[in-house]
Amino acid sequence: MAVLTDRPAPVARRRDREPRARVNRFFGYAVLIFFGLVYLYPFVIQLGNSFKTEPDAAANPLSPIPDPITLAGFERIFAGTNFPLWLGNSVLVTVLVTVGRVFFASLAGYALARLRFRGRTGLFAAVIAVMAVPPVVLLIPKFLVLNQLGLYDSYAGLVVPLLADAAGVFIMKQFFESIPVSVEEAARIDGAGVFRTFWSVVLPMARPALITLTILSFQGSWNEFPHSLVSVQDPDLFTLPRGLADLVSGSLGKGTQYPLKLGAALLATIPVAVLFLIFQRYFVRGANEGADKE
Repeated sequence: MAVLTDRPAPVARRRDREPRARVNRFFGYAVLIFFGLVYLYPFVIQLGNSFKTEPDAAANPLSPIPDPITLAGFERIFAGTNFPLWLGNSVLVTVLVTVGRVFFASLAGYALARLRFRGRTGLFAAVIAVMAVPPVVLLIPKFLVLNQLGLYDSYAGLVVPLLADAAGVFIMKQFFESIPVSVEEAARIDGAGVFRTFWSVVLPMARPALITLTILSFQGSWNEFPHSLVSVQDPDLFTLPRGLADLVSGSLGKGTQYPLKLGAALLATIPVAVLFLIFQRYFVRGANEGADKE
């Protein structure tokens, strides 16, 4: 004889699972918040120490609250160091490298995605192989090549070797392959050549990938330290990472000088953070489209 119940079994099981789902969701968010705070805490410490006095920063380096608040560290950055020169060099190098990388990676990615020529598969395999090589392995060969070509200790030595980027070529190739070929065929019927089709039709459609590549190129060239270490020796050619490393090594004398060092690091972080916040949605969209392609 069947036993009658007040509620259907599926509904009862669903209601029994709801408290467990809430508990799991609570612990999931708690873990995310915890690791988020752990990740942000060093930045908070950097921000707090930038506005401290030298004795306060030395006595309480892990406290995020300055007592008292002062701008003396930032005043020393601009008056007592070559920070403005480093900043100008970084801006020049980063703009040139970013524009060059986006342009050349777009051309190479389109050629690998659309043009049919002998050795195309092997060339793409070489691009993938370059991505697997640790950059530190190339430092000494890079120095020897720059020295042999007469580019050492010059702006050209800072810029030219960074214009080619295997990861950028890969990103653009994968995105171009997701664009329907029919769009290009219609342009060719109208009389457009290969470059005109690429420049006027395909490239505007690749805006998410272009913005993604722009952010990655800007961040990579702005924060590039090993390359500047082997390409220049003249202090007038130092970029921000090289100059900050000089500060950390104690070039200004004795003492911790936390406000000055962390303030300079904070100023160097701001441009990349602002760029990412402005174009974050395009960056995420480009990454998602690359993942969908895979």
